[in-house]
Amino acid sequence: MGVSRRVFLGTAAAALAAPMVVRAQNRPRVVVVGGGAGGATAARYIANDSQGGIDVTLVEPSRAYYTCFFSNLYLGGFREFDSLGHGYGGLATGGINVVHDWATGIDRDAKTVALAGGGSLPYDRLVLSPGIDFVEDSVPGWSLASQNAMPHAYKAGSQTELLRAQIEAMPEGGVFAMVAPPNPYRCPPGPYERVSMVAHYLREHNPSATILIADPKESYSKQGLFEDGWQTHYAGMIQRIGPDFGGGNVEVDPAAMTLTIDGQVENVDVCNVIPAQRAGGIVHAAALNDGDWAPVSAYDLSSREDPEIHILGDSAAQGAMPKSGFAANSQAKVAANAIVAALADGRAFPPRFSNTCWSLIDTDDGVKVGATYEASDEGIVSVDSFVSQIGESAEVRAETYRESLGWYDAITADMFG
Repeated sequence: MGVSRRVFLGTAAAALAAPMVVRAQNRPRVVVVGGGAGGATAARYIANDSQGGIDVTLVEPSRAYYTCFFSNLYLGGFREFDSLGHGYGGLATGGINVVHDWATGIDRDAKTVALAGGGSLPYDRLVLSPGIDFVEDSVPGWSLASQNAMPHAYKAGSQTELLRAQIEAMPEGGVFAMVAPPNPYRCPPGPYERVSMVAHYLREHNPSATILIADPKESYSKQGLFEDGWQTHYAGMIQRIGPDFGGGNVEVDPAAMTLTIDGQVENVDVCNVIPAQRAGGIVHAAALNDGDWAPVSAYDLSSREDPEIHILGDSAAQGAMPKSGFAANSQAKVAANAIVAALADGRAFPPRFSNTCWSLIDTDDGVKVGATYEASDEGIVSVDSFVSQIGESAEVRAETYRESLGWYDAITADMFG
């Protein structure tokens, strides 16, 4: 017998669980799934801007959130791991009901979210900000079962610590390999900042080591800036193989620790596999996707499949904005404003968006790219942009790096209070 198209349960356990419904007292209810840059910001702004007029529940399985942004600086030795971690206590004390559980399904007719623990959360509006999942078999030979041998480290936390430990354990003169992802993916400059940070660490601790990048893309974000920086700081250490030379025809063997590029087998000591990506699983379970991503309105980030569900950040197909923590934070504020206006008679403001992505190439050598955006019927569109230039002074690059440190402190405070 077929399942109703509006009832989607992610696990058998959720389907079998006795429905325990948690209800607010005479207030509109918003459930936010995902406690990262999009979800935490949305929950906090809805709670604050409605002045307690909306019951807000944040569903997030992890008790601490480790930022993917700036995790590369930990790999390079510029940050301590603990500096990336942030708890949810500030949100809880700010009046948000924080539920540490997995959201396993959405019943769009009943307007409820099923939890792995057996409960059910009703909503008047739902915000989904689940980040990314990986596309299975996008890198032949690699699967999530291989992530301890060949870590992705593109969801920060234990994977980041593992990759750092593997880099530290490389033999003298060893090979660090990266399989870069195809477009679109989280944080477009991220893989190349990571290469820079690994190169920085190796130059200081294992200077005869080399780095090999297998890349399926013709070009990538800040390419000229990165390659100029690599030549300046890490000459002879980094080799990138693009699609013209087989970078799009890659296989890995985690047991043998080999990377095969266009039929040529390379023995490697560390292999960072960053697979193709798609919207978080809850989006697909609820049939809110079109292909790998979830189409949304540029005006309020509402799903084009269900206007009472808003999808933020990495999972959203929204137009011109990159998938980044800054972008998710910016989108969350627009969605929060629209939700408060709809449910609590708040004032609606015209949607405006911005994004900046900073990258560190070497000590005090920071670069950035960014833009401002506005909403249109076709999606979010760029109206102005900027990027660092090759040949900037050491003072300008150092100031760009300091600017990034200030932004990190500001955005994490904006997310978590």
